[in-house]
Amino acid sequence: MTSTQPGGGPTVRRILLGSQLRRLREKKGISREDAGYHIRASESKISRMELGRVSFKGRDVEDLLTLYGVTDSDEREPLLALVREANRPGWWHGYGDVLPNWFQPFIGLEEAAALIRTYELQFVPGLLQTEEYARAVIVQGSAGDPPDVIERRVNVRMNRQKVLYRESPLRLWVVIDEAALCRPIGGPKVMRGQLEHLIALCALPNLTLQVMPFAFGAHAAEGGAFTILRFPESDLPDVVYLEQLTGAVYMDKREEVDIYARAMNRLTVDSPPPAATPELLNRIVAQL
Repeated sequence: MTSTQPGGGPTVRRILLGSQLRRLREKKGISREDAGYHIRASESKISRMELGRVSFKGRDVEDLLTLYGVTDSDEREPLLALVREANRPGWWHGYGDVLPNWFQPFIGLEEAAALIRTYELQFVPGLLQTEEYARAVIVQGSAGDPPDVIERRVNVRMNRQKVLYRESPLRLWVVIDEAALCRPIGGPKVMRGQLEHLIALCALPNLTLQVMPFAFGAHAAEGGAFTILRFPESDLPDVVYLEQLTGAVYMDKREEVDIYARAMNRLTVDSPPPAATPELLNRIVAQL
């Protein structure tokens, strides 16, 4: 797999640019409403820009920099260069014809994140799937889509996994419900290969893998699967991602994120420690 540097994708460029614009605005004591008025936009657009959720127009950034008192060309040019980099399409945009619009932002956030914590109860998480397992999952949910579409979606899933192997790899903390590991997706051969792959992945220093066992009973995440993404910039909010059949929810309000963070913390405490995971996986393999 080719390595990618953290911060190399357009999503993290937008996040970095947005955070710098926010700092400049706050330093001048200018409200989001006044900043929006200055560029003929709304307060909510300024908020989305500062969170890196939208693309940037060069003219808007130039006008905001002037409003914020950044007039020296040596100070302006690095920020305007970020605009150009942030607007370059990510690698996943080449698969836009086979990906739902609501999922594409997640790929960018995933690439930009420094730490991802996730709980899954239905499937092995996409970043840990084998190609055969991924294909079986995608076929099941694709409602008769042609083989070339299936393969392109599989390619996306495999490409996403590069974040685990880049020079400064993503740190990933996963809790998988035992139900997901006992569900024979793709048949016994595919499932065996997937479980053996997970056992091998336990050796990765940037991966922490735990299993929430049946025997524990009710637990902190009975509401369903979720993912929490944290970014390199410490002042950027964590984002919670919830996926549904026809869309996804992205949450960054502190009070909402904290609820999921507490659930994740509880899961990691209540599940057997990571050192016990290979043995548990081997027991499931032996039952296939």
